[in-house]
Amino acid sequence: MTTSDDVKGVKKAPAKDPWDLPDVSGLVVGVLGGTGDQGRGLAYRLAKAGQQVIIGSRAAERARAAADELGLGIEGLDNAECARRSDIVIVAVPWDGHAKTLESLREELAGKLVIDCVNPLGFDKQGAYALKPEEGSAAQQAAALLPDSRVTAAFHHLSAVLLSDPQIAEIDTDVMVLGEKRADTDIVQALAARIPGMRGVFAGRLRNAHQVESLVANLISVNRRYKAHAGLRVTDI
Repeated sequence: MTTSDDVKGVKKAPAKDPWDLPDVSGLVVGVLGGTGDQGRGLAYRLAKAGQQVIIGSRAAERARAAADELGLGIEGLDNAECARRSDIVIVAVPWDGHAKTLESLREELAGKLVIDCVNPLGFDKQGAYALKPEEGSAAQQAAALLPDSRVTAAFHHLSAVLLSDPQIAEIDTDVMVLGEKRADTDIVQALAARIPGMRGVFAGRLRNAHQVESLVANLISVNRRYKAHAGLRVTDI
């Protein structure tokens, strides 16, 4: 079949393979909130996969203690120095400290690729439930607070227990990745794929982050009912 472009002698470039991802092995990854369960787990898995990792904390002493405990060449620094020294920064701080932490690091995070994995949740006698920030999601709040950073969202649905367990060689799950620029989400997908068993899947722009963050409340209910550490798999891709 001849197209108008063929007639004019112009050929369209072939569609980019969505699984053709960049090499991220040489990038330094910082984890803000790296002394918490989720942050420690991510730092451990990425370092075990060969990534250079820096743990950040409000107190450098706590970060160094966590890094020494984990080993694998992980460094521990205060949050500001962690942000400065890293190419990619994962935000894994508690939701109630999310805005304050990012506001204080706006300068250090300028120009950085930021991955927000914070889940705004509330808890009552009926269990976990999703909160909706004024900006729409934690990731959108991060983007509003960090106008000079490249904000993405990922790593929301991972079990901290599985991440931290040295007896588990692979974590069988997909990571939903959201962001505004394909070059950025490709990097995050590639970083997720560094962890054995894990796959990064593009899941839309940041405006879709709320439902991804909120799904953690459902996974908590699944885990409680079935005594599990549930994750997600996307079929047919």
